[in-house]
Amino acid sequence: MDELLLVFPDPPPPLLAQMLDLSGHRWKAVANASAANAAEPRDGWVGAIVVCDEDPEGAFGVCRVLRRRDTQLAPVLVLISGAQLAELELREDLFDDFVVGPFDVSEIATRLRHRLRRAGNESVAPRVEHGGLSMNLETYQAAIHGRVMDLTYMEYELLRFLATNPHRVFTRETLLSRVWGYEYYGGARTVDVHVRRLRAKLGEENAHLIQTVRSVGYKFGVETERSID
Repeated sequence: MDELLLVFPDPPPPLLAQMLDLSGHRWKAVANASAANAAEPRDGWVGAIVVCDEDPEGAFGVCRVLRRRDTQLAPVLVLISGAQLAELELREDLFDDFVVGPFDVSEIATRLRHRLRRAGNESVAPRVEHGGLSMNLETYQAAIHGRVMDLTYMEYELLRFLATNPHRVFTRETLLSRVWGYEYYGGARTVDVHVRRLRAKLGEENAHLIQTVRSVGYKFGVETERSID
């Protein structure tokens, strides 16, 4: 089954696109209801995130297309501003859940996972585990050998990205783009600083989980390597 998430509008907000990429979702943005209808996969959309603040009529038009299916309904998560709450009245049949702005990407990610799993999408894994590291992707918590780690949001995002892509080498520039965002202009030193902080919080015996690949960047792996500078 080719599981694809629908996102409206096209292009989506950069932070939303970043969250979807970091969470490992396959998604396609559409500009309107007609595009949503034309781009629908053979097996249907696995779910949808519909942002309503800029074009509410277009957004609800996309929701209507999704609700016209005879097959099992894909869960629809609507993102809406506080001033638009009244527009949800008499439209409860067009969506399954909603988030009121200003939007918190961690809340959106949690709501999306919850709805997809309730709809029977078994591919949405709530945890990532490697060696002694355990990450709960719903609660944004990480623990190493049972000890809860006190991580900042970006430390967690960096660790989650690396841990969900084990043994793959990423340059600092790629990590800046994928973790910090498409519009982030910080230098490569930002990645180095966060890696050092993560290794310190993992503890000396677990610091090898984030490995340095000389002259390239970093990778996540459970095997011990001598050089982690």
